[in-house]
Amino acid sequence: MDDAATSEGIVLERSLLIPRLAVVVLLLLVMCTAASSGQTASEPSNSTVTFSVRATHVLGFEGAENNSTGTLSIQDRVLRFQRASKPVVQVTIVSVQDVFLGDESKQVGGLPMTLGKAAVPFGGGRVVSLFAHKKYDTLALEYVANDGGIHGAIFELSEGQGKLLRDQLAAMGAHVSHNDEVKHSNVEVPNESK
Repeated sequence: MDDAATSEGIVLERSLLIPRLAVVVLLLLVMCTAASSGQTASEPSNSTVTFSVRATHVLGFEGAENNSTGTLSIQDRVLRFQRASKPVVQVTIVSVQDVFLGDESKQVGGLPMTLGKAAVPFGGGRVVSLFAHKKYDTLALEYVANDGGIHGAIFELSEGQGKLLRDQLAAMGAHVSHNDEVKHSNVEVPNESK
């Protein structure tokens, strides 16, 4: 008789397990939905991003690590640089004293590309070099920081993005002198015999 009562208790307990599990899953779903809607409601709705681009901070922006990649954006009359999960580094656009734009190229491929160029016969490595370069824009800012000092920062952007950012900064009140773009190139110098 005890076996029959025990088996009835197990069957009864199993039949109650599924509704309990469903209630727990439903409760977790409701809590997650409430938490996510609470997060979106706390974000300011009046902030507008007018420009955003991936960039590499070479050096100079206080609080940002050198040679770090992140997002450079203009939001609410502030120029911001943010790496993933790092605090935002920002400067007001009106404090920007000057913006300089340059054009750079660098060789891609590293050591394997260099060895490949050396292995190509009859001077073909020079032809490979033509296709082994990546072009990008450099943007240098001169700005007045909160401490009153003049600071500078240098960023690398995809080709063509530097001019767009410079134009956006000028439209929002940054002082931009009409400097010509500085073009740099990597010139190969032939070996000189002495």
